[in-house]
Amino acid sequence: MTEQHQDERIRIREAMDRLLAGQPTVSNGSLTVTALAVEADVHRMALMKRHADLKNEFYERVRNETQQVPETEKRLRETVTKLRKTIANQKAEIDELRRQVTSLTLASAVLAQQQDSSAPPKSTPGNVILFHPPEH
Repeated sequence: MTEQHQDERIRIREAMDRLLAGQPTVSNGSLTVTALAVEADVHRMALMKRHADLKNEFYERVRNETQQVPETEKRLRETVTKLRKTIANQKAEIDELRRQVTSLTLASAVLAQQQDSSAPPKSTPGNVILFHPPEH
């Protein structure tokens, strides 16, 4: 590890301690990765990429020490809930459309049969054998 890398890790751990103690010095004090990056004076993407283990550690500590769910997890849970509702609505809509297709298919068959029975008998080609010969 480079000295800069080690220095960032130290600053991140110190920032974690301050945020979890409710004593932020430069951030808004929220328990998010963004606030942690600001508090540690580290670019947010550096925290997300180079120090992903510390990001995960932070979220774990937030969960364990404050009994809070991290903001990102809350947003994900809300998104999952919305998507589940959307899926349920779509399934209901698909079921209704299937019922409509069945009803329309039956109605079409009834209309076709009524039309066939009122139309004059069609001549059949010589190579076709009718199962139910038309009644005259």
